[in-house]
Amino acid sequence: MSADLLNELVAVVGQSHVLTQGDLSAWELDWRKRWRGKALAVVRPGNTGEVAAVVRACAAHGVSLVPQGGNTGLVGGGVPDASGTQVLLSLARMNRIRELDRANLTLVAEAGCVLQAVQQAADDAGLLFPLSLAAEGSCTIGGNLATNAGGTQVLRYGNARALCLGLEVVTAAGDVWQGLSGLRKDNTGYDLRDLFIGSEGTLGVITAATLALHGKPAATMTAMASCATLAEGVTLLGLAQQRLGAGLTGFEAMNAFSLSLVARHMPQLRQPLPAAPWTVLLELSDNESEAHAREGFEGLLGDALERGTIGDAAIAESVAQSHTMWHLRESIPLAQAQEGLNIKHDIALPVSRIPAFCEATQGALERAVSGVRLVNFGHLGDGNLHYNVQAPAGIDAAVFLAEREHEINHIVYDAVAAHGGSISAEHGIGVLKRDELVQYKDATALGLMRSLKAALDPQGLMNPGRVVL
Repeated sequence: MSADLLNELVAVVGQSHVLTQGDLSAWELDWRKRWRGKALAVVRPGNTGEVAAVVRACAAHGVSLVPQGGNTGLVGGGVPDASGTQVLLSLARMNRIRELDRANLTLVAEAGCVLQAVQQAADDAGLLFPLSLAAEGSCTIGGNLATNAGGTQVLRYGNARALCLGLEVVTAAGDVWQGLSGLRKDNTGYDLRDLFIGSEGTLGVITAATLALHGKPAATMTAMASCATLAEGVTLLGLAQQRLGAGLTGFEAMNAFSLSLVARHMPQLRQPLPAAPWTVLLELSDNESEAHAREGFEGLLGDALERGTIGDAAIAESVAQSHTMWHLRESIPLAQAQEGLNIKHDIALPVSRIPAFCEATQGALERAVSGVRLVNFGHLGDGNLHYNVQAPAGIDAAVFLAEREHEINHIVYDAVAAHGGSISAEHGIGVLKRDELVQYKDATALGLMRSLKAALDPQGLMNPGRVVL
């Protein structure tokens, strides 16, 4: 049966795009190097018709498919299992910008378009596609939508779901749903688009999307401020929202240990403020001028200093200084990786509950593991923390991960639930959080999700074993 299927796949996409031999680790090993699978074949279609034909062939043979974009996922959802029986469907060749409509402020991109290429296409047209995240040079639009990616500008522009107006999808039956309309109002029944966004390839394969564009701001400015407590960071967020309104596009928080890792492993990166328990990174986009933006920042930070909400602040004086500030924030994941394996949590909480959650959870973790180190940073403006737990100094990181991950997850996720949060904010469920989802997701919601899966993928061949069982 495998030989027959492989022959059919070769007939669809060509011999050079059905890979079965050699080093396939670029597709079979995930970005975090935690999951390594074995594919029956890596298949690389070049257009939507070929995707549909591949899906139909696999369905006819009862072979499951794992869609993959840039393979930058963090929850093990985009690599095959170890059985050697799954087809890895790479969308990387489908990387064309099909259309840019200036008047409608929309862009149609194929699923394999790298996010940075979409940003550049919008910029070339004098417009803005605001989805921005650390992996934007390699992640793809299909993967961004399949996981409903967030990033650094959700506070103003929303996550990937909010930036998508339409989709083209190949269903589990191999049919093509043409839903690429760029309409902002279409009240003609169920919103099928939102079923596929965030579904991690378990309901169908996203092959293209109509994306919403925005006008470019006249000026963008960055600042950093230090806070003695995270509660003061939340207070500063409230002041910034009150004074800057929709101009506030980014509000990131970083604890002292996370920035100390950057200083240790990347000493060439200058940190503009002395070490503090918490450092906040703010971004302001202004539709008037740079002078107006600076006036807004100076007023906000001056007020916060007078109130004692912050201890120190620095406003970027140039584009280079702004890039340095953002580089510090974006280097935290790389610095913690150099420090050693850690237990990652991508969580969402009501902003008002974040200080209480952090205080309670840190205490619980320290009681469980003496000397535990917390790499706590993230998008405070929209309530999304990357709450990562590093082994105590001198403890082997790999051993710590293997022996304590379940216990640590239980402590963190119980606290997340107690404070009304979610165990996944922007990375998805994949394999990593599939079992925890059963514990922490509402039972009725899980039942509805399983019903949708059964209805749209009755053979269970679309990325099986991910999200829901």
